[in-house]
Amino acid sequence: MPQMDMSGLGAAVGPLQVWVLPALLGLGLASATGLRTFLPLLMLALAAKFEMFGIRLNDQMDWLGSWPAISALAVAAVAEFAGDKIPAVDHALNAVGYVTRPVAGAVAAGSVFWAVDPTTAAVAGVIVGAPIALAFNAAQTGVRVGSTATTGGLGNPVVSLIEDVLAVLTVVIAFLAPVIIPLVLVILAILVFRLARRIRERSDARAPGQGPRSDPPPPRS
Repeated sequence: MPQMDMSGLGAAVGPLQVWVLPALLGLGLASATGLRTFLPLLMLALAAKFEMFGIRLNDQMDWLGSWPAISALAVAAVAEFAGDKIPAVDHALNAVGYVTRPVAGAVAAGSVFWAVDPTTAAVAGVIVGAPIALAFNAAQTGVRVGSTATTGGLGNPVVSLIEDVLAVLTVVIAFLAPVIIPLVLVILAILVFRLARRIRERSDARAPGQGPRSDPPPPRS
């Protein structure tokens, strides 16, 4: 595929295509990487490879759409999907995610700033992608800890499947309608918060020694 001369292209297409839409798309991708490290990157790589949804990558990130990269991401995504369904392993993945997921969010977000130079794209990716990915990974931690406390880890695979669906839906919406991503992120944050609160309330209700206590009898004279 011939490379285009990107010099001056940013001024030609305007700030909406250069900054706003890539930033919104990057936010959607990064929030999904906060739940799954490799699945959003795999979806982005496939979209770029087959030129779907008008996805374009920064010149320096074209390798993401190569078959070796897609194959590696597919293997990693399957391994993460399976491992996250195993209690204890899921907590380890979540702990590692405090490092890997902000990096994945920065890579995903930075790669879609296609009309700027690589350095600017990388900085934009860090600013847009890393914090949102870290925030969603932290929220996932709260949900998973509550689920483990409530169900002994037996409910974690169900929670994991819900997170899989949310990650995929978020990426698809980011591809199809990036302008509504801020609304989607608000809804997603509310869902995660309510799920965490409900699990925490059930954990508190089942905790021993939480029932009503009677006052001790008065001392005898």
